[in-house]
Amino acid sequence: MTKQFQLKSKGWGEKMALEEPTNMEELVYFTNRFLDNDGQVMCWVERNECPKCHKAKMGKPLDPKTGKSKIRAKEYVCPECGHVIEKKEYEETLTASAKYTCPKCGKAGEGQVPFKRKKVKGADSIIFTCQHCGEKIYVTKKMKKLKE
Repeated sequence: MTKQFQLKSKGWGEKMALEEPTNMEELVYFTNRFLDNDGQVMCWVERNECPKCHKAKMGKPLDPKTGKSKIRAKEYVCPECGHVIEKKEYEETLTASAKYTCPKCGKAGEGQVPFKRKKVKGADSIIFTCQHCGEKIYVTKKMKKLKE
């Protein structure tokens, strides 16, 4: 039996303003996971448009043999004009968005933070703060557990 992921809220019926992504082609990063104490988080990072031509979204270069993105590419390329940006420089301009159910207060919320992972308790994490109770919500890299 699999657990169905659905953001739930205890007594809060407010509408969420963040728009959830409709397909993975729009994204640099996506995760959807359960946290302790019935907490949940869906986090994503949308691709930015080319800073040079503003006609297309930046993406990793395509492998000429397969036509698929190179997973470990060290740069991002505009498919329209061919403009190249180093991976680190490009990722510093990105914003992580999240919809969550806080594991502490149980209320649903959402937030946006710069897409920068910080080392917390031995794990690289994107850190969101609950808009209701101030609890920190950690989205760890590769679902790594935080050390106590």
